[in-house]
Amino acid sequence: MAKKIDGFVKLMIPAGVANPSPPLGPALGQRGVNIMEFTKAFNAATEEMERSVPVPTVITVYQDKSFTFVTKTPPASYYLKKAAAQQSGADNPGREVGGTVTVAQCRDIAEAKMADLSANDLDQATKIIQGSARSMGYEVVE
Repeated sequence: MAKKIDGFVKLMIPAGVANPSPPLGPALGQRGVNIMEFTKAFNAATEEMERSVPVPTVITVYQDKSFTFVTKTPPASYYLKKAAAQQSGADNPGREVGGTVTVAQCRDIAEAKMADLSANDLDQATKIIQGSARSMGYEVVE
C-alpha cells in the first residue's frame, strides 16, 4: 500500500549548503520532518552543482513524517544574471536597460532548463528565456 501524503513544501534552497536555519528549518519543522536528515540528503544530492546556486525543491511529506524531494533546475533569472554579469535586473524594466544578453546565451540557458520548461522544442524554449530576459530589463541582442 502506498504512503499517505501529508503535504508538500516548496522552497528555494542553496545547493550544497542547506542548513536548518530559516526558511528551511521552520518550514520542515512544522510538518514534523527530521530537518538534519533532510539537509544531509539534500546536500548529498546537490554536491555536483555549483555551491550556493538557488535550487527550487519540492518536498513531499508523508503522514509517517518521512519525505521525498525533487530538485529542479535553477531559475532562469539566476542564469540570466550570470550571463549578463549583473547583480540584478533593471530597476525599471521596459524603461531602462539593465544589461544585455545574446540570443546564443538564451539558447544555452534554454538547453539547461529544457526539462522544467513547458516548451516542445528548443526554439520555443529560447523564446521563453528571451521573454524572461526582457521582463528583467535586459536587452536581447543577436
